[in-house]
Amino acid sequence: MDSIKIEIPSLGENIRIIESFIDNAKERFELNDDIYGNIMIAVTESVNNAIIHGNKNDKSKNVQLTLEIEDSTIKFVVKDEGPGFDFQNLPDPTSPENLDKPGGRGIFLMKHLCDEVSFKENGTIIELSFYLN
Repeated sequence: MDSIKIEIPSLGENIRIIESFIDNAKERFELNDDIYGNIMIAVTESVNNAIIHGNKNDKSKNVQLTLEIEDSTIKFVVKDEGPGFDFQNLPDPTSPENLDKPGGRGIFLMKHLCDEVSFKENGTIIELSFYLN
């Protein structure tokens, strides 16, 4: 299994480091444009959530991103240092009472862009998996 890991302080501007990390992965693993686009949106959204909701923009707390490739799956693991959240009971952003709310679409979006999404350790870890063929 191939794996690469980076860690960033919880600052919004560090999203560009994550984008570079994904660009490097695209080159290194020769990802096609479709999967690359899905990865870019889902992973940056997940890291953004970790910074804002998990670590509450506390720059003394880090977000860790690990990329793992095994067989024909590329997996991104995002870990924050926050208390976690109740990922079992997220409001549905497509239900009428939530359509006008500004937040709440990130995880919904990730679930549509990824082949698999799983939460671990009370929601402080999210795994985003993409099938390569």
